[in-house]
Amino acid sequence: MLNTIQKIKIQMFQYALLQASQRAISRLRRACETAKRELSASQSTKLEVDSLIADVDFSVEITREVFEKLNAPLFQKCMDTVTSVLKDAGVDKKSVSDIVLVGGSTRVPILQTKLASMFENRLELCKSIHPDEAVAIGAAVQGHILATGGQGGGKDLATNITDLLLLDVTPLSLGIELEGRVMSTLIKRNTAIPCKKTRSYTTVDDWQTEIDIVIYEGERPCVDANNKLGSFVISGVQKARAGEPKVDVTFSINADGILQVSAKDRVTEAEAKAEIKAESGRLSKEEISKMVDEAEKYRSADEELSQKHALKSALEESIFECEKMARDKKDKAGTTEIENMMDWLELDSDSATLQEIRSKCETLENRWGVRIC
Repeated sequence: MLNTIQKIKIQMFQYALLQASQRAISRLRRACETAKRELSASQSTKLEVDSLIADVDFSVEITREVFEKLNAPLFQKCMDTVTSVLKDAGVDKKSVSDIVLVGGSTRVPILQTKLASMFENRLELCKSIHPDEAVAIGAAVQGHILATGGQGGGKDLATNITDLLLLDVTPLSLGIELEGRVMSTLIKRNTAIPCKKTRSYTTVDDWQTEIDIVIYEGERPCVDANNKLGSFVISGVQKARAGEPKVDVTFSINADGILQVSAKDRVTEAEAKAEIKAESGRLSKEEISKMVDEAEKYRSADEELSQKHALKSALEESIFECEKMARDKKDKAGTTEIENMMDWLELDSDSATLQEIRSKCETLENRWGVRIC
């Protein structure tokens, strides 16, 4: 029999192999995600990964009780956030009339129990809105408000000036950079001046208190192909879960062609400003014309890129669904197929064509009867 020291050495060696294998880490992470989802519906589940490293299989049974103990600090942070939001809004618990669950993790039973208990079980948690779609629905509502010229509630925005030399119409679209180097346009090209647009943005990381506001002009969906005008940082943003803080960014062009930019947190009222000189970083008429021509030239490629991102997201969600089906049926061959597809999605899909991604979707649909798009 192996002595204790030998066992420790073997375990350390296996751990080193695991850390060095991106594929093994990826498979283990997916197994943990699947286990978390299953524990929302059952009291225990088995976390299994065949041949995790070399010929070593990994298997461990996890109960809901253990899961809740391991994540107790995270669940408490969720409750602290709710308390902080109520305090910042100056609202008493008894004044709350409805609680809407947003985000897939709100399916975790312990979170629902704690939330109901916080409000003394007098309110039934609203589950009529799909938690994974709630943010998108809110964005659609906000888009409608902007499209119709309506302004939602909230305080007036402070104005900070950024000087830009513009024509009677904006020569290029103006906007800011989002996560993934995506351009969010506030003022579209050829918009007559004066004009003003306000849009609400939020954080991408939990407890994030600073947001970089990077201003671009251009017509491409990716900022890499656009012209950077400048940037500034707004500090003191509401410390909360990702997606909860609201920072209003306003682009306003007056009759003199001066662009005014402002950013302000609705809760903390933190604000920031930047000053970009008119002669600094501006494009010539020839460069503007070239940028517009390139946007038209690569329009189909840009549309394909957007479709690829949407299709990859839908494929990933369906893979998790099919993985559970395979585990329930104890279909080892099917589980292997799904794991290989997830490996492809995480490691090779960035360089794949739209048709290749569609082919993967069709394979999954035909094999498991799911509908992806």
